[in-house]
Amino acid sequence: MSRTVTFSDGIRLPAIGQGTWYMGEDPGLRRQEVAALQCGIEAGLTLIDTAEMYAEGGAEQIVGEALVGRRDRAWLVSKVYPWNASEVDAVDACERSLRRLKTDYLDLYLLHWRGNIPLEETIRAMETLQQQGKIRRWGVSNFDTDDLSELLQEEGGEGCATNQVLYHLASRGIEYDLLPQCQQLTMPVMAYCPIAQAGRLRRELMEHPVLTQLAQCKGISVAQVLLAWVIRKEGVIAIPKASSLAHVRENAAALSVTLSSEELMLLNQAFPPPSAKLPLDVV
Repeated sequence: MSRTVTFSDGIRLPAIGQGTWYMGEDPGLRRQEVAALQCGIEAGLTLIDTAEMYAEGGAEQIVGEALVGRRDRAWLVSKVYPWNASEVDAVDACERSLRRLKTDYLDLYLLHWRGNIPLEETIRAMETLQQQGKIRRWGVSNFDTDDLSELLQEEGGEGCATNQVLYHLASRGIEYDLLPQCQQLTMPVMAYCPIAQAGRLRRELMEHPVLTQLAQCKGISVAQVLLAWVIRKEGVIAIPKASSLAHVRENAAALSVTLSSEELMLLNQAFPPPSAKLPLDVV
């Protein structure tokens, strides 16, 4: 059975979505990236996550092209730079994102990371955008426990719908306190880079003997094991980037993968959970 995650307002989404970081940077890949996002929607990966930062709006343009005639089938997330998160600038930034995305509303708008603008002002900006109908919900990204607690003490802070953070098998710090905090608040966590960012760490994960053997035994890929591991906990959505049709279909199939308690124990032995508070991992 495919896993889903429910937001506080009752909206239920598949526990795997589509990330777009690094999309829109190479014009030669544009058609492939658009096709991959469209394939993902067809496969049921309806949450699409982007940001004004990604290719300085280029990724939003790719998403906008992919959603022509499909907007009502997608659940669209974008993020605002922290220096654009003031009352006036956030409205302008959101409108620019909406133009690139060829839509008149976002399902979710996130503060990309915490900057110098007071949280109370960003909350007011988000509430204004909601009142204007430009966003349905708002949330944050890269907020650790202290940041989140501070946000919730501000007037209107309880309106925060999600926290998007780095989370994968080799980066488990949020399990110590941030993930339990969000679960207690019934606030879904969006896991970016759920199979680790491309580079040395991802190669190590893809070639790790415990993971390769487990994948082989289950007849699935290592990437599917990693995705199934991330979404094993209640209230976690993984947003892997996939710019090829094969990867998108592979990601979608991971929604139905279940790891047994014995398999999870093997992974815990290879990648132990945190035993103390760790600084929030960010890439």
